[in-house]
Amino acid sequence: MSRSGRWVLVGLGSLCVALGAVGVFVPVLPTTPFLLLAAFFYARSSARCHRWLLGNRAFGPYLRRYLEDRAMLRRDKVLTLVFLWGALGTTAGFAVSALWVRLLLAAVAVGVSLHVLSIRSQGGAAAGGGPGPRDDGASSGS
Repeated sequence: MSRSGRWVLVGLGSLCVALGAVGVFVPVLPTTPFLLLAAFFYARSSARCHRWLLGNRAFGPYLRRYLEDRAMLRRDKVLTLVFLWGALGTTAGFAVSALWVRLLLAAVAVGVSLHVLSIRSQGGAAAGGGPGPRDDGASSGS
């Protein structure tokens, strides 16, 4: 691949990491797909960036668990669903008056919930606690 092509992929990967980081706090913006895209772009353009992403303290364990085991910690699933429904429910109840937007938010919540519930669960809580992607990767495995 050309040098300029690699720079484009690194740029796209970095944009995806940024969007994934924002997605930790904004339920309508999904974290995992952006991080998976970042891993894809980095794997094809920069071994250093790919190693950084998979070794990153905040996202690495979460992303490696998803990529290698196709799994999430049960605690991460529960936190994801609680924050998702809490944020979208609050938005639909207090910030949005249009019925079609409320229905759209409900459809997003149902779709994301079905996806999260379809992912295999792994072990209990990771040592160190904290929300979703911030765990340290220790799990009891199941």
